[in-house]
Amino acid sequence: MTVAVQEFEFLKELLHERSAIVLSDDKHYLVEARLAPIARDLGLESAEAVVRELRRTGNRDLRDRLVEAMTTNETSWFRDMHPFNALRDVIFPELIERNRPSRNLAIWSAACSTGQELYSIALLLDVHFPELEDWRVTLVGTDLNAAVVKRAASGSYSGLEINRGLPAALIARYFTRDGANFTVDERIRSRTRFQQFNLAGPWTSLPRFDLILLRNVLIYFDLGTRRTILEAAMRQLIPGSYLSLGGAESPNGIVDGLETVMAGGATFFRPEAR
Repeated sequence: MTVAVQEFEFLKELLHERSAIVLSDDKHYLVEARLAPIARDLGLESAEAVVRELRRTGNRDLRDRLVEAMTTNETSWFRDMHPFNALRDVIFPELIERNRPSRNLAIWSAACSTGQELYSIALLLDVHFPELEDWRVTLVGTDLNAAVVKRAASGSYSGLEINRGLPAALIARYFTRDGANFTVDERIRSRTRFQQFNLAGPWTSLPRFDLILLRNVLIYFDLGTRRTILEAAMRQLIPGSYLSLGGAESPNGIVDGLETVMAGGATFFRPEAR
């Protein structure tokens, strides 16, 4: 069943208002797929009926549930690999040398979904940079979706999730089997902090960072929102630090003041020196 035009337009406006995500007109199938579980839970006959129910009642819990259902939470361990190799071989050694006097290192995985990206960073640091053991290392993961933030904080993954990019040696070293799931070692999990955060809203309660991972999320926003987010990210970076975007994303033509840095086959960006 195709969602009626009136309900689809309502959902488009709601999604943009609450998250700044742009839902294109060819995404009826996505609405039906994402809202079908909510329809079943509520005993309604369709995704369209869910939207009608929200329009009728204005229920805040249902509104938040719809917005969270429509956000994309695609992720995997060491996704695309090249950026992680570059972090290991080029970026982290540089940052560690630069920050040696303060012994501080702060990293933010924005739009972290269920946490694999931030845990990948934590594992990489633990394996390759043991000298950071007595540093103050801040690892922050944020996402709009409260449900996936809660899952990320739990550090628990299914067998299917654990095998999406995670080497067997790291599974054996850093994960505990718990029935059908695998849980990240508490020592690693205790180094991370996950919280709900809307990239399109006010940027409050965040420290400044040496590295911001804003990968594969700008593609969901319109040009104005991309500019706002990139400008905010630039303000959140410590001078000389790095921004990582998805392979199909670039700040060029959107904001000024970011220089491109090629490192180990991957592209990073950092604020230009003034």
